[in-house]
Amino acid sequence: MPEFNPDFWEIPVPPEYFDQLTTEDYLWYRAPDDGYIIARRLKRQAVLEQIHQIIANDLTHRQAECVQLYFYNGKTQEEIGYMLGISRRVVSQHLFGITRNGKQIGGAINKIRKMCRKQGIEFP
Repeated sequence: MPEFNPDFWEIPVPPEYFDQLTTEDYLWYRAPDDGYIIARRLKRQAVLEQIHQIIANDLTHRQAECVQLYFYNGKTQEEIGYMLGISRRVVSQHLFGITRNGKQIGGAINKIRKMCRKQGIEFP
């Protein structure tokens, strides 16, 4: 067994992890030009605005509350349940739906994905 060297700590990472990264994910990546960076930022802002519109217009009031508190405010499902006077399980159902007879039913995330596909917004 090699001797412990505090100056060099190796963190093992499975090689498959790196296969999932794109060139743009690497620390040393430099965009071809500023126009490219600006275009990516504008596209991201446009997609986020579309998602905000979906949340505001297509979710139920309770689903929108749960999404806001969970994803934007960083609250736990337990905290959201306490704030809204519902159980953690019901918060989870509002966010992610339930599985019934092997089929996913309901949930804000499923509805957001469906509306994004309908509007042509793609996710990896």
